[in-house]
Amino acid sequence: MPTWLVTGGAGFIGGNFVLRAIARGVKVVNLDALTYAGNRDTLTSIHGNPLHVFVEGDIGDRALVAALLAEHAPDAVVNFAAESHVDRSIDGPSAFIQTNVVGTLGLLESVRDYWKGLEGASRDQFRFLHVSTDEVYGSLGDTGKFTETTPYAPNSPYSASKAASDHLVRAFHHTYGLPVLTTNCSNNYGPYHFPEKLIPLIIARALAGEPLPVYGDGKNVRDWLFVGDHCQAIRTVLEKGRIGETYNVGGNAEKQNLEVVHTICALLDTRVPRADGQPRSNQIAFVADRPGHDRRYAIDASKLRDELGWEPEYTFEQGIAETVDWYLANQDWVKRVLDGSYRLERIGTTA
Repeated sequence: MPTWLVTGGAGFIGGNFVLRAIARGVKVVNLDALTYAGNRDTLTSIHGNPLHVFVEGDIGDRALVAALLAEHAPDAVVNFAAESHVDRSIDGPSAFIQTNVVGTLGLLESVRDYWKGLEGASRDQFRFLHVSTDEVYGSLGDTGKFTETTPYAPNSPYSASKAASDHLVRAFHHTYGLPVLTTNCSNNYGPYHFPEKLIPLIIARALAGEPLPVYGDGKNVRDWLFVGDHCQAIRTVLEKGRIGETYNVGGNAEKQNLEVVHTICALLDTRVPRADGQPRSNQIAFVADRPGHDRRYAIDASKLRDELGWEPEYTFEQGIAETVDWYLANQDWVKRVLDGSYRLERIGTTA
């Protein structure tokens, strides 16, 4: 089985990916800076597993990355490391530039130098896979979907920083020959999601009896992708993708934000009814829209399907039910990640 260096492997998507890789017998060297959304509790089930080597550190620390590459000789690097919340990027864009742009550049330079020193099959088989977002494409109207050739038009500091990192990855392939792959995914959801994002935030606030904030008119549309499906897509691209190519990953599940909130409320009402018998949809509170809030995202993942044979296994109905059940069964995890740095409050306004 291979050895992979996974960056950001204590975050939401990265953590889920690491858990699945270890379960398949892959050795994972997990590099994570453990910022607010990085949480080693996500990795509790593999603590002590000899296949999992956890290292706290920054992707921009070139000496550290070079040492890890030399020591563990990975067959691939999978880059999840990123500041990833749009609202936080509105409050403080500089951290996003530092991690997502400067950090990715440092990582690419370290990996390029390592790859150049490989020989034979090790060099031929090595891959650098960069995990990105559909937000780099900007906003859609009522029709159409993002494809891999959609021009970039980022509208938030977060998406601008991810767009820059995507371009750096592309440039390192075309300039230096680094064997790269890029994936651009739609909105993920599932277990271990930091509670500032829509779905876990709504679950947490609904259970607490607090108002459920819905931006604007609630009709912004996202394509929802269950995190387990996304992890399998990344593995598929890593193993079968064409070098230098980009693959969009979507869940075939376009939903208005308000529809998502109503679905969560209905699931919670069935599983843990309110003491007063009232529906949790009564807790919905429309709030001022996010600055620069993209109206609609939709992913065309046909390239990934047609070339590599991947399709999502979960419908939104299956995935959201499993997600709600996971959060209900793991309230201790939620309480531990809600430290003093974030308490379910509104962030990301310009007022």
